[in-house]
Amino acid sequence: MRCSQCLNDDIKVIESRDVADGQAVRRRRMCNKCGYRFTTYERIERPQIIVIKHDGTRQLFNRNKLLGGLYRACEKTPVTSLQLEHMVNDIEENLYSCGEQEVGSAIIGDLVMQRLSLLNEVAYVRFASVYRRFKDIASFEKELTHIRQQNRQQPADLLED
Repeated sequence: MRCSQCLNDDIKVIESRDVADGQAVRRRRMCNKCGYRFTTYERIERPQIIVIKHDGTRQLFNRNKLLGGLYRACEKTPVTSLQLEHMVNDIEENLYSCGEQEVGSAIIGDLVMQRLSLLNEVAYVRFASVYRRFKDIASFEKELTHIRQQNRQQPADLLED
């Protein structure tokens, strides 16, 4: 590591702290020559996940794209940004833990659907209408029936939360 001001490589760490739920380390550093202070972040480098789309094309997994879709589905609902961040973190962790470098978009969609159905029914239906490409009202009604059946199968103590 070099100082960006004087290019000296005699740098010391003056403070370290975990950030992003332990997923990164923030370090405050200082150049011993010129006294310039700066911050660096240290993260685990993970392999890139390739998403195989419905049409067979491949693209890099983009958590921001997933988060954007969730924000659109959750507009005007009580779902918070923090809840969505946790959901995306959980989904991303799930994808990395499966050990596959290529994942079908259907798997990601199913992971989102499972979590959204527990979080907010309106957001779930909005996401499902785009993800499942509802073409008519019958498809929409079928999904609503599916949600109602799931809610009946959940234990009463889960519904009270």
